[in-house]
This record gives sequence, C-alpha cells and structure tokens, in this order.
Amino acid sequence: MTTDSPVIRVSDFEVDVVRKDIKNLHLAVYPPFGRVRVAAPHQLDDEAIRLAVVTRLSWVTKQRKKMRDQPRQTSREMINGETHYIWGRPYRLKLVEDGARLPVHLTASGLLELHVPAGADHEARARRLEAWYRRQLSAAIPEVVSKWASILEVDEPSWGIRKMKTKWGTCKRDQGRIWLNLELVQKSPTCLEYIVVHEMVHFLERNHSERFYSLMTTFMPKWMRVRETLNATLLGHQEWKS
Repeated sequence: MTTDSPVIRVSDFEVDVVRKDIKNLHLAVYPPFGRVRVAAPHQLDDEAIRLAVVTRLSWVTKQRKKMRDQPRQTSREMINGETHYIWGRPYRLKLVEDGARLPVHLTASGLLELHVPAGADHEARARRLEAWYRRQLSAAIPEVVSKWASILEVDEPSWGIRKMKTKWGTCKRDQGRIWLNLELVQKSPTCLEYIVVHEMVHFLERNHSERFYSLMTTFMPKWMRVRETLNATLLGHQEWKS
C-alpha cells in the first residue's frame, strides 16, 4: 500500500519527509545530532524515498559521523564577549569577578553577567554557568509536564536533566520517567515543550510508528516546524533527479 508518512525509517535512523512541488529529491543531514531530512516531489511514495536514501546510505552515514565527531557548542572558552544562548536569545558574556551569591544577571542590553570568584579558571566559570542553566531548566519543566500530562491524559511522569550528546530527550516508559537534555535551556521555550510532548507521547505509543506521529500531529500540529527550529544549521546536502 502506498503511504505518505512524515517520517520513515532507514537502517538505524529516521528520515523526516517533506513533500513539495519540486522536480528533484533533496537529502540533507542536520546538526546537532545528525537528523536526516528529505524534501521529495509529491508523486514519490515512502518506498521510493526509502530506496533513494538507501542508495546514498554511505554518504548519509559519513555526514552523521562527521557531525557527531565535531566539537559541541557547549565547549566554550568562557571569556568576555562570547555569545551564549538562553531560551533562544543570544547574550554576550561579561565576567564579573566578585563571587556574588546570584551567579548570573541578564541585562536589557543583552549582556550575561557571570559573577565568579576572582581568579576563577575556565572550568570554574563553566560549572557556575551550567549550574545556573540547570536551575533555569528545572524551574521551567514542571509546568510544561503538568500541562501535557493533562492534555494527553497520562500520569504525570517524573523527570530529570542530563547532558546528552545525541538526543534531546528520552523516555523510560516502564519507569514513568523522562529525561531532558540540559541544552534545551538554550533553545526557545517552544522547543522544550515539543521535546516534552514527544517523550510523553511515548506513554501512549512506545515506538516511532505511524500511530506515534499521528498522535504528535493531533496534539501538536506544528511539531515538525518546531523540530526544524531545533536543528536549523545545515551540515550536508545532496540533490539528484528522482
């Protein structure tokens, strides 16, 4: 049976599929985690798209490895003038060596004032900012989780925050728990909401099946657009005639 799914599975990864009024099929791999996306002509069904990706599997695998091996954005020098993101907004770092109890102050002019003890090294500065990031994310999560537990009609899960290299979130369905990537605090609040919804929908459907994506679309119709925001920078691209 011919289907037109928003996501198909090839090898050990998923492929986002967007159908457009175009002649050629476009394949791209996006950071930070190697998300694979295909823009395809309307007349191509899932099997034709899957076959096209399989024929270029070596290229896709190489691009995904290249992305995963490159340094992460979180590796910073922690010096004055460096750009850091908080809830999707860029701030310029300004170090204040006074060791104030409140480590971070955000100014209206777009400065992130990081208060550290005099002589604090790179690691100490990074730990202080990371601890503040963790508190910001911890404060934002409960309301989002509670809201969507009610909408999805599932038990409110426990949650935790982790630094993860290849995922924005994970769901431990049998434990009634979700884990969220610390770096979500650097993205827009809508991105956090999307990941919470994605992980909690797994309480309704374990696998990334057609039913799973149907549920995602039912509860969050613009989820694919938010997913694009999470991974906006192009890593690699190929185009060919279908």
